[in-house]
Amino acid sequence: MATARRKNNNNKRANSRKNNRKNNRVFVTDTVLRDAHQSLLATRMRTEDMLQIASLLDRVGYWSLEVWGGATFDSCLRFLKEDPWERLRSLRKAIPNTRLQMLLRGQNLVGYRHYADDVVEKFVERSAKNGIDVFRVFDALNDLRNLETAIKTAKRMKKIVEGAICYTTSPVHTNDGFVELAKKLENMGVDVICIKDMAGLLTPKDAFDLVSKLKKKVKVPVHLHSHDSSGLASMSYLKAVEAGVDIIDTAISALASGTSQPPTESLVAALKGTPRDTGLDLELLTEIAERVREIRRKYRRFESEYTGINARTLVTQIPGGMISNLAQQLKEQDSLDRMNEVLEEVPRVRKEMGWPPLVTPTSQIVGTQATLNVLTGERYKVITTETRNYFKGLYGTPPGKVDPKARKKAIGSEKPITCRPADLLEPELDKLAREVDGKARSIEDVLTYALFPVVALEFFEQREKGTLEPEPLEEVKEEERPHPLHLAPSEFNITVHGETYRVKIAGAGHKSEGKRPFFLKIDDRLEEVLVESITEVIPSTAGVIEEESTPQSVRPKPTKEGDVTTPVPGKVTSIKVREGDRVEEGDTVLVVEAMKMENEVHTPITGVVKKIYIKVGDSVNPDETLMEIEKE
Repeated sequence: MATARRKNNNNKRANSRKNNRKNNRVFVTDTVLRDAHQSLLATRMRTEDMLQIASLLDRVGYWSLEVWGGATFDSCLRFLKEDPWERLRSLRKAIPNTRLQMLLRGQNLVGYRHYADDVVEKFVERSAKNGIDVFRVFDALNDLRNLETAIKTAKRMKKIVEGAICYTTSPVHTNDGFVELAKKLENMGVDVICIKDMAGLLTPKDAFDLVSKLKKKVKVPVHLHSHDSSGLASMSYLKAVEAGVDIIDTAISALASGTSQPPTESLVAALKGTPRDTGLDLELLTEIAERVREIRRKYRRFESEYTGINARTLVTQIPGGMISNLAQQLKEQDSLDRMNEVLEEVPRVRKEMGWPPLVTPTSQIVGTQATLNVLTGERYKVITTETRNYFKGLYGTPPGKVDPKARKKAIGSEKPITCRPADLLEPELDKLAREVDGKARSIEDVLTYALFPVVALEFFEQREKGTLEPEPLEEVKEEERPHPLHLAPSEFNITVHGETYRVKIAGAGHKSEGKRPFFLKIDDRLEEVLVESITEVIPSTAGVIEEESTPQSVRPKPTKEGDVTTPVPGKVTSIKVREGDRVEEGDTVLVVEAMKMENEVHTPITGVVKKIYIKVGDSVNPDETLMEIEKE
């Protein structure tokens, strides 16, 4: 019955499209459920709040609603403790009459590396089965080889495919070049061409010129996506409409402007009564905006001072979402005062990397490397795994020439690859399924694990125990926080370096030599803390030790040349050695995830691994010894 109803709705929309072509109507995609809150609220909007407005959004008559993809998948798992697949299914059920759209990073899917073709195919298949109607597919380098598998699979699933061109400005990018890309995408079978202006760099003049050229050269509709970071977007939209653009991305006004999209209501009003009238109901849109305004108030702690209009974007070419991300990275390092240095470093790194468009994942790669260059005081002293892979060619071919000195620092004398990066990857889905056997409940869980293995395993474990808890919406001030030993038992949240930990007093041991051990559960991992001068506050029967580990507080400070430390705070995602292993100076001994990038940590000397103080999943800081290497 549901399938028949969906087909009937699709037929109605098809007939509506035919009529609207005659009327020359401009269609609208609203991003309120994805890019708008990703840009303004750090991707923190919860599904329960989306469902409050879902039925109203479904009545508007949008061409589509962008609801999934981008950073929402990661954020659901990492911060909201929600299953992103369940979010999609819930929205599909609540919005039966409007196309649901997602943003897909080509061979990167919604992660930060290239995945094997079998993972890409299965991810697109399951996304379609769970409710996605429109796949907007892009590659950060505009390397069309990285889009082939996703496009073919989405077409096989009989879904609408938007081939996106990442718009940017540089010495190697031109409007004519973008038109050539669009023609190639059309030949690949896409149904729509999307101009993806992630940094809000598209001026009204260039919008008119580019759209005019596209309308002459391609037969498929043209969709324009921009951000209002520089304050140009609404003006550029109107010139694009004048040139014949078919669809525009907007955001309901309560989550619009600044680093988000231009406001839906404003564009609807501007086009009302013209030959390009959208036909949307302003009163209904106003009602939705009021509800969204109330919802937004809940997320005040995630608002960033860098989400407003800033014309400096036209000079730095840094997307608004990237600026807020850089601010968070620097805040975690207690270095927010160095933002201007990082903003000056980003264009230098971008040039050295061959002028990549700054969009996920290249925006994270360039931004994180620039941040490390500034914080360490030496350019490319610390190089992320992703930076190294970029210079190896594992993300594709850069638009321009890379700087040979920067490349040599990253990969030495190794030669970059020239083939399609995914051709080097063996099928990995079956292997991943075996790794997560017993923890995954579905093929969707296996795909989640493929994308974010460490975060996924933590999510599955907490789901099994029934301890999934999203980070709090309100940040408790330290002076308002009750002392943890005044309550029995006590639970509270502590935020360190941008990561929030759920802490629970699990029990107390026997007093000895004036000290009593208290056992704190931190994200379900038990830690022991010795406290002096505390009498019977918490009964010793309140909890038991479930797991022993080396608490962060007892990791020694680095004092010897063989002490291995992390350059930045983060979470251990991989340990490459065991105690007793022999290592050569410069060998990778562990990997730390920080700022959404993986940072390889190397041994400073040749020797034998004497002691390992960490395990996968531990949070680590630069002032701790993570391993001890002893000279032979």
